[in-house]
Amino acid sequence: MHDVLDPRDLVQDEVQQLAQSGHPVGSLGARAAQAAADADLAELARIRAELTRLERSPGWPYDEPEDDATLLAGLDGLPRLEVPRNRLPDRICGAWLGRCVGNTLGKPVEGLSRAEMEAYLRAAEQWPQTGYLPLLEPLPEGVTALHPSAPLASAGRFSDVPRDDDIDWTILGLHVLERYGRGVTTEQIAGEWLDRVPFTQTYTAERAAYRNLVHGLRPPQTAVHDNPYREWIGALIRGDVFGYVSPGDLGEAARLALVDARLSHTANGTYGEMWAAALTAAALCVDTTGEALRRATGVVPPGSRLAEALRGVLALRESGAGAGRALDWVDEKLGHYPWVHTVNNAALIAVGLLWGDTFMGAVGLTLSGGRDTDSNGATVGSVFGAVHGTAGVPAELVGSTHVHVRSAVRDFDRVRIDELAMRTLRLAQT
Repeated sequence: MHDVLDPRDLVQDEVQQLAQSGHPVGSLGARAAQAAADADLAELARIRAELTRLERSPGWPYDEPEDDATLLAGLDGLPRLEVPRNRLPDRICGAWLGRCVGNTLGKPVEGLSRAEMEAYLRAAEQWPQTGYLPLLEPLPEGVTALHPSAPLASAGRFSDVPRDDDIDWTILGLHVLERYGRGVTTEQIAGEWLDRVPFTQTYTAERAAYRNLVHGLRPPQTAVHDNPYREWIGALIRGDVFGYVSPGDLGEAARLALVDARLSHTANGTYGEMWAAALTAAALCVDTTGEALRRATGVVPPGSRLAEALRGVLALRESGAGAGRALDWVDEKLGHYPWVHTVNNAALIAVGLLWGDTFMGAVGLTLSGGRDTDSNGATVGSVFGAVHGTAGVPAELVGSTHVHVRSAVRDFDRVRIDELAMRTLRLAQT
């Protein structure tokens, strides 16, 4: 379960992370698996030490900068988009609504594979998906388990937006911007994590960074010490709010996201948050989700794996390929990544934004690819709502359940979505 307090998980996961980022791990994976099975902590410690000495293979074909100077230089010269001032309040509210609705649509089935998603949706008589998913008992053949939150997030089982980290981080981001402004530092964000978010409501990279903070480490060391999840999707899910407050200014949105991301992520994990922030910053100003995607890709370092994946999805769209072929491509080219990695999930988000013509079409298409469905649904819903405003989010999915948000962030439980939008608008106009 990727326990950041358990070396049996950490060492095996670090082997995987290094292998996927161009390091020659050799037999270390097999050794780590055996040591974990034997609970041989001494051997795990030896393997961990060996991992720290590995250097990237000379033939690694990617250029993935991690220093702030290079990343910020890549944002210079980005054009600023004209902001539709008269529509901005509705589009910001649409973004918040879309994020909350999209998150709930994917929450019960988080972690399912593409094949499992199809089996579940067909059994639910929602192929393609049309709304919130029922809790099926027994589970359909081919689906072994649902996410633990399913009993609280399935159709008819929630009266408010179910609590989820994908929404908690957006709320916390709003709070830190309200408190510290655009000059917020990573250290200040770290302090708000400790003050506002319970440790047990964080996951993978965020939990590792939180553990590191408690042990006295400071950013950016918090992102790399015993944190094999530093390129997973956790930072991407935190990025939307930085775009909400920077409509049309993709460079500023990505800069704020970088300040936030360096607390817990590196490389493609960082790029993912910068990209998500640029996506929403563009979406508040353009006419289609596809245009938002194309513009946001400009903040991603061009030599990175994330940029390569996004270019691949865009090329498929431009070649006239169908959505099914795009999903096949994600499985074929990116299937080796963990189900919560940034690269493969960003590609699924791109598929929904490029091929989905309606809110449910875009979100449902992305969810049908499986993997981190609640996070991906939240991002696609956020971008769609930012482009089309509140009218773009189906009223039947908002209803009475998507008015208040359950949140683990201190002082924000049951906050109204329209209040979050109003507070965001104030920041966007300053």
